[in-house]
This record gives sequence, C-alpha cells and structure tokens, in this order.
Amino acid sequence: MTSWQIVRLFAGTLILFSLALGVPGSPLYLSAWWLALTAFVGANLLQSALTRWCPLEIILRKFGIRGGC
Repeated sequence: MTSWQIVRLFAGTLILFSLALGVPGSPLYLSAWWLALTAFVGANLLQSALTRWCPLEIILRKFGIRGGC
C-alpha cells in the first residue's frame, strides 16, 4: 500500500468509528461528542485536498512507506 492509500483507509476508519460512537441510534453510542472527531477528520481531508499537505502522510513516509503516484 502507498501512503495516500493508508491515509484514506485511516480517515475512513476513523469516520465510521466516530459515527458508530456518536450517533444516538447506534448500538455503540457513547456520546454525541464523538461527532467532533468526524468533523475534525473531514476538515483535515478538505484541508489536505486544497493545500496538498497531510501530516499523516509525512509521518508514514518517515516510517518508510512509499508515496503514491
């Protein structure tokens, strides 16, 4: 896997996890504050699309994961 694929996998997993914990109808519901994590991940995805800069991708490349494209 390349770094950009891991970033998207990580972001998607965090979004689904935070929705499961933050939506009142979910059997895993803990608190609506978990939706703040969903908003944070969404904002980070938007920011990285506009600036082409992603902190997680930088960290992954330092661990030796190859870049995409």
